[in-house]
Amino acid sequence: RVQVMESGGGSVEAGGSLNLSCAASGLRDGSHFIGWFRQAPGKEREAVAAIFTGFSSAYYTETVRGRFTLSESNAKNTVLLQMNGLKAEDTGTYYCAADPHGRWDEPRYAFWGQGTQVTVSS
Repeated sequence: RVQVMESGGGSVEAGGSLNLSCAASGLRDGSHFIGWFRQAPGKEREAVAAIFTGFSSAYYTETVRGRFTLSESNAKNTVLLQMNGLKAEDTGTYYCAADPHGRWDEPRYAFWGQGTQVTVSS
């Protein structure tokens, strides 16, 4: 059984930093796309970043490129999202997901976590 679990998040002032972690267990052997999405109240879920495990190839949306860094940890299928220079518009529930059905930036992944809240005050 596949489980995706996020940790981290919290509240920070604008300009501050937060780190999120995602562990995806139960995936079949091999490389996987693991992605981060976020959703603000009243808005659609949007892509943040994704990484192809084993190759450390990370992808970012334009709104976070240069501020966020997605990397693999030493633990299998565990990724770390470092968020620097946070802005009020980064506020939302951040979801981790594994194994996309389509493009990495489309919210059509097979497995999803429950989400973790990130709040940035201006």
